[in-house]
Amino acid sequence: MTRRTALGSAALGVGAAALGGGQAMAPARAQTLTKTFVLVHGGWHGGWCWRRVADLLEAKGHKVFVPTLTGLGEKSHLLDAKVNLATHITDIVNLIKWEDLKGIVLVGHSYGGYIISGVAEQMQGSIASIAFLDAFVPENGDSLEAGASQPVKDAIAAAKSKGEIALKPVPASVFRVNEKDRAWVDAKCTPQPIATLTDKATITGAREKIAKKAYIRAKGYPSIPFDAAQAKYKADAAWKSYEMTAGHDAMVDQPKELTDILIEVG
Repeated sequence: MTRRTALGSAALGVGAAALGGGQAMAPARAQTLTKTFVLVHGGWHGGWCWRRVADLLEAKGHKVFVPTLTGLGEKSHLLDAKVNLATHITDIVNLIKWEDLKGIVLVGHSYGGYIISGVAEQMQGSIASIAFLDAFVPENGDSLEAGASQPVKDAIAAAKSKGEIALKPVPASVFRVNEKDRAWVDAKCTPQPIATLTDKATITGAREKIAKKAYIRAKGYPSIPFDAAQAKYKADAAWKSYEMTAGHDAMVDQPKELTDILIEVG
């Protein structure tokens, strides 16, 4: 191979192995493809629910953060009456700030849709892509209590009448989690601070300014609110729409399928 041929091959991105440049080029390519994911869990859950997806993303070279919101999961010892929607939004905002994260793929599951919408209000410039997984997409003044199913509304009302500060977990069977994982999910879920469900969201339109937006519907879980959200964003050219056959906890039921979607979303 002549020097001119070698240079031509390198310019075209071919013949790297013949030039002995395969190893030198790999890190640059990996760096170009690497994304940073911040995966926000839903009500009663914790960062633990994302572990299968996080492992798959990290195996592909991506950077992944799976924070647990205050008062839940391994942070359940921090539960008190002061934990509210703003607390959980700040949990994620501060993660982004302290880790100096830029160009992130921000994903919210279920209740997490409220969190990532609030985060977008403060950190829009750090977010390259935002995705709602079987999640609420609140408008200004919305609360999860107002948009929830009747059983959840009744449970919140009953807890408030008793002066309780947290709502007991919904059984995994209700969320149509696959039978093999239901006991595990039930064992991991912890009470949800009630103020996070009754506080109203402050939305000014920052979410809509994010370049890439997606809604992912897990059709294995019947939900009128989530069906409505899917229909709305499927008809919006500014959004991408995806559909899975998983139950509500798609990251538990179908981690590989969800991982592939999230990479595409990013």
